[in-house]
Amino acid sequence: MVILKPGDELVSVGKIVGTYGYKGILKVLPLTDFPERLEKLKKVKLFKGEQTEEILIESVKPYKDLYLFKFTNIDNKETARQYGNFLLKIEESEIYPLPKGYFYHFELKGLAVFDNERGFLGELTDILETGANDVYVVNSEKYGEILLPAIKDVIVDINLEEKKMQVKLLPGLI
Repeated sequence: MVILKPGDELVSVGKIVGTYGYKGILKVLPLTDFPERLEKLKKVKLFKGEQTEEILIESVKPYKDLYLFKFTNIDNKETARQYGNFLLKIEESEIYPLPKGYFYHFELKGLAVFDNERGFLGELTDILETGANDVYVVNSEKYGEILLPAIKDVIVDINLEEKKMQVKLLPGLI
């Protein structure tokens, strides 16, 4: 059992979606744009509801669109089945560094959003993945829900230290 201290932040990088064979190997769906990093992990925290467990990784290898994980202390199919739908999480300090100008979703949620002309709009509360580009959902007391396309014409600046996003609204967005 892992006890998290206040301030500890964890990031989901995979989800257990099934078993493979009879030796306790688990199939993991990557929840990251950088699935190759899963092969470098030495340990993860497994989460499901109130259950939490830190576990060491014996081996990881790609398998179709998934990864096969062999954890210590999981040596048979029956034990492995108990971990179905668990999330694999790592600490924020272990995340894959992104190039300048790119951000993880968890870093953007909660940012205060300001428009060049209207000032404070509201808080970024959700991110919709549409395929072409993400759409930022801003909850505004004054304007209601605002959907901002995550494109350079709209997103002017993101400052994580100040927890602030500067935008330029295109006609029709409000």
